[in-house]
Amino acid sequence: MELNNLQPAAGSTKTRKRIGRGPGSGLGGTSTRGHKGAKSRSGYKTKIGFEGGQMPLQRRVPKFGFKNINRVEYKAINLATIQTLADAKNLTKVSVEDLVAAGFISSKQLVKILGNGNLTTKLEVEAHAFSKSAVAAIEAVGGNAVKL
Repeated sequence: MELNNLQPAAGSTKTRKRIGRGPGSGLGGTSTRGHKGAKSRSGYKTKIGFEGGQMPLQRRVPKFGFKNINRVEYKAINLATIQTLADAKNLTKVSVEDLVAAGFISSKQLVKILGNGNLTTKLEVEAHAFSKSAVAAIEAVGGNAVKL
């Protein structure tokens, strides 16, 4: 065996279709493009979303409003929930890690404390955001709200 007589294995390669080389090839005439129309011609390219003249989907569906790309999503936790957690675990400081461990939020979520419910014990509450009523309720019992 020499370099000049190497060949690929039998059946491992195919010859390419030679389109548009006359009727004797079997692939002449329309050259596998069908008859007439834009798709049969050279340089054909559709616009994105073109549906053959039918009103395209992006123009049929009504649109309104906008999505604020700077929106920050918070998971709302009420003071009543924090009080029950503090009572159950005997806590004086409620942090985001405590809320994750209790299963109220996931580790990726941001927390906002809302003022629904009442606080009876003095607590230090850590969160990403607080409502005014929540801060007032926490400080009324002698605790403090720590913003992360």
